[in-house]
Amino acid sequence: MDNRKTKKAFKSGFVTIVGRPNVGKSTLLNHVVGHKIAIMSNKPQTTRNKITAVHTTEEGQVIFIDTPGIHKPQSKLGNYMVSVAENTLNEVDLVLFVVDANEKRGAGDEYIIERLKQVKTPVFLVINKIDKVHPEALLPIIDDYRKLYDFKQIIPISALEGNNTSSLMQAIFNEMEEGPMFYPADQVTDHPERFVAAELIREKVLHLTREEVPHSIAVVIEEMKRGENGKTLYIYAAIYVERDSQRGILIGEKGQMLKEIGRRARKDIERLMGDQVFLELWIKVKKDWRNQERMLRNFGFYNEE
Repeated sequence: MDNRKTKKAFKSGFVTIVGRPNVGKSTLLNHVVGHKIAIMSNKPQTTRNKITAVHTTEEGQVIFIDTPGIHKPQSKLGNYMVSVAENTLNEVDLVLFVVDANEKRGAGDEYIIERLKQVKTPVFLVINKIDKVHPEALLPIIDDYRKLYDFKQIIPISALEGNNTSSLMQAIFNEMEEGPMFYPADQVTDHPERFVAAELIREKVLHLTREEVPHSIAVVIEEMKRGENGKTLYIYAAIYVERDSQRGILIGEKGQMLKEIGRRARKDIERLMGDQVFLELWIKVKKDWRNQERMLRNFGFYNEE
């Protein structure tokens, strides 16, 4: 009698994360891959592009796509962000629809549900931020959403605290079919270093500024190179704003704001890339760039057909 254990088939697949702005999609993404891939902020519309993160275990590999929050766009940039989120729905094996347990269902949630009804991809409802509500409040939330859509599964979690995220991951793997390893086991994102560095710089601006400044910035890595010793990464980046007044805010008194943005960004880039980093930042003004298609293309928001 052969008592050897049969090796389980390796599973793989693609999962997109959708939801209104600021429900914790990027926090969830960073938690499941164990690295800071997507930037986090309490300001809405933080994510602007599809952020791809890779989670690999002996059981399989899941490629997560964090999308911009689906919202009513106010600019050409907004239109691009919403189209990115909606276009992923038919391209993946599973959709995670993330909602905030601490907020009542709104028009934005209902709009997303109507879009989900038009696709055949299975959908998990992920109720995030359960650490913010009493456990007894969850059942009414589940019942409320269940009336609107036939979700494959409904899973409450706290992405920030890690509560029940292991159950979510197991449910995702159970949904995946046998497939190849798309990325090396130690790879956590398919984005180039330039993209990740630009996002980490933008995150620091989001954290340190208020009002209209966060939505008016774009970060472009103009040069990235390694020093002769191979251990130092030199990064030269421009932060674009729409008005001269915003430039003044980002520079700050005696340049202190820009120095602090650079200091925090450099620490995160070093932590992620494992290199010593020299980071130089400067501010450029491009009036109303969010509504200029040429500028949006230059900043990487449109892919050439």
